Amino acid sequence: METTGLFKSSMRFFSDQELCYADILTPQEVLARIQVAVLNFLRILSSSTPAISNLPLIDRSSSNSRVNQGILTDESWIFLSHSFCTRSLMRANAAKAFVRVWKLMEMCSQILLQEKRVTQRELFYKLLCDSPAYFPTQLHVNRTIQDVVALLRCSRFSLGVMASSRGLVAGRLLLQEPEQETVDCAACGTSGYAISGDLDLLRKLTLKTDARYVIVIEKHAIFQRLAEDRVFNHIPSILITAKGYPDMATRYFLHRISKTFPHLPIFGLVDWNPAGLAILCTFKYGSIGMGLEAYRYACNVKWLGMRGDDVQLIPQESLVSLKPRDLQIAKSLMSSEILQENYREELTLMVEGGQKAELEALYHNGFDYLEKYLVKKIIQFNYI
Repeated sequence: METTGLFKSSMRFFSDQELCYADILTPQEVLARIQVAVLNFLRILSSSTPAISNLPLIDRSSSNSRVNQGILTDESWIFLSHSFCTRSLMRANAAKAFVRVWKLMEMCSQILLQEKRVTQRELFYKLLCDSPAYFPTQLHVNRTIQDVVALLRCSRFSLGVMASSRGLVAGRLLLQEPEQETVDCAACGTSGYAISGDLDLLRKLTLKTDARYVIVIEKHAIFQRLAEDRVFNHIPSILITAKGYPDMATRYFLHRISKTFPHLPIFGLVDWNPAGLAILCTFKYGSIGMGLEAYRYACNVKWLGMRGDDVQLIPQESLVSLKPRDLQIAKSLMSSEILQENYREELTLMVEGGQKAELEALYHNGFDYLEKYLVKKIIQFNYI
């Protein structure tokens, strides 16, 4: 039972920290943590006063979230403090969640022993077939993955769960996978280079650039337009898109670029609506849904456009009324402590005016206008 003592000591150590985080571990280390969790469970069951143990998980609710505000830099990100929640067979509303944690750990053990990687979607279908009463939807799998991350304090990738990726990159970036040919992202055409969902591969990439800026673009169509116009030759830049709400792999890739090239400013190009701002904030701060891993998927993105002062550049007819979904997103953003004041002012302007605008409205000034728009914004330091 020596390993049990080590595990409990580790738990005490982590509980003293203000910042809770998930380690990146080898398969052997993850398997060891799973085995220790099982030993702890069996020890309590077989004791002189047997009982069903609770699972102490880091609480991933918004009430347990904090924002790290940079002092020496303006980087900020979401993190969780050391408040715990529990899963228990003794509580009716937590019993199934308790069982899900053990079933998912069992599945992850099999994946790691077979030296495999699976996506969350693949994991869902496997669990749906094996345990349909416990995993009827993808959401149950996603939440249980974070429960296991919170219990074992290791990243989901360490569990053998691979991210699905929609992300693309184009422009002045050379990247090389281990033992592979170097890829010039400026030569990948309008489709760009597909960002891998293998986070370990992304971690091992060799990156080189002579760019002066990174531009993160909400929309695939805008990315294609800028890539087709080879804007990165006139504005020395790297272009990245996640085709909408950012997936984990694209966020990790951007985080990797920000750490490899800390001198490069990162600009966000999103629609002027609550959803666009939510996308920007996800890149900038991470998300509570990522729990203990949020900080690995955040970087200091500046809001380049569109913003309220750009509305004068487009015809009034291209403005669209906010829908209930927009107002719901706006309300959620307004209630968050992460929203910096100038972002809050932009959001207030949208809500009070009851209107939103899409990036494509700028084409009113010509299909080549986007490049001029970007150049002017950057030269005038017109970003927040």
